[in-house]
Amino acid sequence: MAWWDARNHADRRPLLLKRGRIKAAIRGFFEGQGFTEVECGALVVSPGNETHLHAFETRAVDEGGEGGTLYLHTSPEFAAKKLLAAGEARIFDFARVFRNRERGRLHAPEFTMLEWYRAREDYRVVIEDSLALLRLAADVAEARLFRHRDAQCDPRADAQWLTLAEAFTHLAGIDLMATLSASGEGDRDALAVRARRGGIDVNDDDDWSDIFSKVLTLRIEPRLGMERPAILYEYPRCEAALARACPADGRVAERFELYVCGVELANGFGELTDPAEQRRRFEAEMAKKERVYGVRYPLDETFLDALTNMPPASGVALGFDRLVMLATGAPNVDAVLWTPLA
Repeated sequence: MAWWDARNHADRRPLLLKRGRIKAAIRGFFEGQGFTEVECGALVVSPGNETHLHAFETRAVDEGGEGGTLYLHTSPEFAAKKLLAAGEARIFDFARVFRNRERGRLHAPEFTMLEWYRAREDYRVVIEDSLALLRLAADVAEARLFRHRDAQCDPRADAQWLTLAEAFTHLAGIDLMATLSASGEGDRDALAVRARRGGIDVNDDDDWSDIFSKVLTLRIEPRLGMERPAILYEYPRCEAALARACPADGRVAERFELYVCGVELANGFGELTDPAEQRRRFEAEMAKKERVYGVRYPLDETFLDALTNMPPASGVALGFDRLVMLATGAPNVDAVLWTPLA
């Protein structure tokens, strides 16, 4: 039944009204802490430089018909960090973002990404922000539990904190750190042996990152956020292209993800501000993208320039539609979008 069918809309409308109330409450949460709401532009010269993120491409032309390629952003991250370089200290954005090749129960090609940044604050502070937003959404939606499929989670319960190393050991039986070099690069063959022992199908052309993703997707993510929220943190550096290295162990980085009912809800970093290192990571990502998908995106040179002036910061990208879906008990993200793609 189409979303614009009057009977279908009548069924969906209570969820959509809760969406609006949750958004208003989140605005109040941030404004109460001195944040400024910003609106990052969606048209960009580079949509992001991660291997498996796919953008919508368009063409900008002048009055004479001359022009060049632009993209719809996959995240407001680059623009938001430029604002930090410009002097903003606490910002948030309910950004409309666009990702190609993404469509399903938890994915929409156009969706709302809530991003926020704190200059000169530790990334554990934004982790606590993320957990506070879970509780806030539950209160607004009057939800005692978040439910999704056969899973349930108490959003007010103390979170489970697991490093990636602990998760791989306890949930997949794999010593992840034994597959990392001193600089945080992955040993493909070492991880392949361990993954195969655990029953993971490893292809000959899978690199370390591919195998890592398979283990995470098949053995770890489905078991996170059951009964209580889960924080997965300290990712290997090679899986954290925009995060700075942890001071205590340079093999891992200040990256975390928040899981509820097996659903990844938020992804955050202690932000990398070294432009040379950021360029190196982006170029490595784009080389793999070209090898796998036959395409690469340009680097945003103005973003790399801005990193020189950007203060230390922490930031999070949270899937707002997924949060509303979980808080309202909706079956999928389309159910909480006012006008989902037909």
